Order: sequence, then C-alpha cells, then structure tokens
Amino acid sequence: MRDGLDFLYNTNIGRFILKGLTARKLSQVAGSFLDSGASRFIIDKFAQKNNIDVSECIKSDFDSFNDFFTRQLKPGMREFDMNPNNLVAPCDGLLSVYPIKGHDVYPIKQSRYSIVDLLRDKGLAAEFEGGTCMIYRLCVNHYHRYSYLDNGKKGANIFIPGLLHTVRPIALRDIPVFTENCREYTVMDTENFGKVVQVEVGAMLVGKIHNYHSSHEFVRGEEKGMFLYGGSTIVVLLTKDAAEVSRDILECTRSGGEYPVKMGQIVGCKK
Repeated sequence: MRDGLDFLYNTNIGRFILKGLTARKLSQVAGSFLDSGASRFIIDKFAQKNNIDVSECIKSDFDSFNDFFTRQLKPGMREFDMNPNNLVAPCDGLLSVYPIKGHDVYPIKQSRYSIVDLLRDKGLAAEFEGGTCMIYRLCVNHYHRYSYLDNGKKGANIFIPGLLHTVRPIALRDIPVFTENCREYTVMDTENFGKVVQVEVGAMLVGKIHNYHSSHEFVRGEEKGMFLYGGSTIVVLLTKDAAEVSRDILECTRSGGEYPVKMGQIVGCKK
C-alpha cells in the first residue's frame, strides 16, 4: 500500500493518475458498490487484516461492506467522560494538536494551511486566531462514528465540495489536504468551551460524510454522524484559552507523532 501511494504522490505519472483517483465521481461509484450486497465478501478478510473485533458490534450479520464499516458498537464499548470540565475526543483516531497563529496552522513536517481556506469564511476564521487546532486522523481500522463533545446548540452544516485525497501522512506532507478535500463543518455554541467548529473531512474512496442533524440542540456524547468507507479526518477548532490540552498529547505532537485516542476519552480540560 505504501509503495502504491509513493508512486501516486511522488512521480509524474502517478500524479497524473491521481487526478482521476481523487475525483468525487470515482468515490461515488466505489461507494455505490460498497453499499450493495455484492460487497459482503470483503468484510471477513478486511476485519481480520485490520484486527477489528466484530464481537464488539451490535450486529453480527451485515447487509453490505458499508453496513459493516459504519457498524455501531455495543453499549459500554466507548466510555464517554461526562465531567463538563473535561475536553473529550469526539471520535476514535490519531490526534495531533497545533496552535493557530494568525489564520494559519503549522503542522510539524507538513505544509502549513490556512483556517480561512479550511472554512472559506474570513470572519469565522478570525474568531479562532490564537486558538487551538485538533486533528483526529481516522484510519480504516478505527470506529467511524463520531459524537458531540459537549452540550450545546448548532446551526446548519456547511458543505464544501472538493477532491478526495488520502489522509495518510504521505499526502499530508505535500498537499494541503484539509483545504482541498470535500468537507463539512458545523459551528457549535457549547456550554463549557464556547464556540467550537468541527470539520469532517472526506478522503479517497469515502462515499459520504453523513451528519444526522441540521440546526439542533445536542448533549455531550450524543452521536453526531458517521463516515462511510475510507480513512477520514475530523478537525476541531477551539478559540483562544477555551481549553488546555493534555501535556502527553502536546509532547507527542512536538515529537512528530500522533496520539491514539478513543471517542469520549479525556484530551484536555477547561481553562
């Protein structure tokens, strides 16, 4: 897999092919197949290869690959911390955390990218100057449902069409993936962390980003939505001094790593 991505992103021929692979139409076609019963034969091998414990799921018999990929876990498989002073992860993933300087984020070993480009809203982006950008990168073995991190209310979801690059590090290194890929964001007014923006970013062969609610009053731990097949990313933006991120996570990011977390896990606290 890594050799194939090296070819696509680091050679002239590969980059030419990549233009077709990152088109939304291809992902839509792939998504249609993965939604069909014909894709069921993939499930067992995929689960074994990625060490996915199907016994944790509510269902044991799936109608399609995407039915399996968006599997719902049994109650108790994710303990969601309910202390209002604790900042929690809205999803499973590999977490890295960066300061927002002006309008820009400067990920280690990656190209910087602009919050304005991410949101395409200068006024909204300006509210997060001096704040924190939390990037949760979901791999194919992760649980692909996500939840609200606090009590609060939200407006309509904002969808921004784009391409569908992979979110593996090889692509993140050379391409501003988060500002090129299809994405959908939500502005949330939360009880304990003020204004928060959560951005769901699609990736190669993601058939759909599925958020359940438009304008909505939500509670901490309530399920917000899910990704269909593909590695994906959730970006959470916090305003200045809204929260203090755990030291272990910050140290991991500074060393160039990603910190593994699960939905509902404490990742910081209210300032």
